[in-house]
Amino acid sequence: MSEFKKIQLMVLAVLSLVTGGLVPATAHAATASNDIGYSVSAQLPKNQIDKQNSFFELRMKSGQTQTLRTKIYNVTNQEIKVKSAIHTAWTNSGGAIDYTNVTKNYDPSLKYKMADLTKVQGQKTVTIPAKGSKTVSAKVNMPETNFNGIILGGWYFERVNTKVTGNVKGSNNVHNKYSYVVGMEYVMGKVPSGDLKLGKVAAGVSNYHRGVIANLRNPTATMVPNLKMNTTITNRDGGKVVKNLKQENVQMAPNSGFSYPMLYGKTPLAAGSYHLHMVVKNTNRTWVFDRDFTITKAQASKYNGDSVDNPGINIWLLIGLGALAMLILILLILLIIYLIRRRRRDDEDTEE
Repeated sequence: MSEFKKIQLMVLAVLSLVTGGLVPATAHAATASNDIGYSVSAQLPKNQIDKQNSFFELRMKSGQTQTLRTKIYNVTNQEIKVKSAIHTAWTNSGGAIDYTNVTKNYDPSLKYKMADLTKVQGQKTVTIPAKGSKTVSAKVNMPETNFNGIILGGWYFERVNTKVTGNVKGSNNVHNKYSYVVGMEYVMGKVPSGDLKLGKVAAGVSNYHRGVIANLRNPTATMVPNLKMNTTITNRDGGKVVKNLKQENVQMAPNSGFSYPMLYGKTPLAAGSYHLHMVVKNTNRTWVFDRDFTITKAQASKYNGDSVDNPGINIWLLIGLGALAMLILILLILLIIYLIRRRRRDDEDTEE
């Protein structure tokens, strides 16, 4: 729980660059600035556990219903629109608790999702007048249950009428998205001690990079913070070390899985029999996992082919070629327009 207290009110500025569909969107954390144009503030209720926190940290009971409120402040000289949604926290492939994005794959141990228990009331998108504010509300419906633990998520806010940068008619443009997340933590009964399990280990790709992906699971209804991981992959035929990786400051959300990508870089995946040895620890406990796994020829061929790490493949070259193709297409369109207009002028001159 102490790790969650460090998060408090999180701020995220997202810059999405689209270039002919070749470059995926990228996200960068940022601090609040005047460019964002608005801020949000949680109105803490009586069942707030720690009044010093700026996020919702609520003691809940079985079957409890409650209305939560957050105030949106517009600091600009024009009205703005802000949309909001409730998200369920999960652990992303970077080893961080994610409150801003929505995943399709939840751990099977997750019994109650924050997004199912809490619903935004009224319009999902609201208009805030210039130099004004507006209060938005969400309704909580806790289940009739003897559940013990933490339900974690966030109240996501995004400004939706941010102007496009470099607006060119008929072209793809750069969009700035400014968003806030107010953390939400519901505590019921007695919070259990955190535990970890090792799930599936197999070859795969992560963000177009090949490697071995291990699914580390937290099946308990509590956060498991500040993990240090030391993983070694060896070839079972000769005991040769194929890969050794270390990662620190891994934070796992309650009842979530961490799809840990152990990327091979320029080294291609090779078919064979392997062994994974993983040591995970924090100040409270140490976990040791061992797992044999196999990479088939078909898997090695597929994931090596899907990877952008192959020698001779230059992602920037692909981006450049894509941009060049778009430029050629624009020039062709302009040439066609020019020829059509010239033909019309010639026809008009002939009629005269």
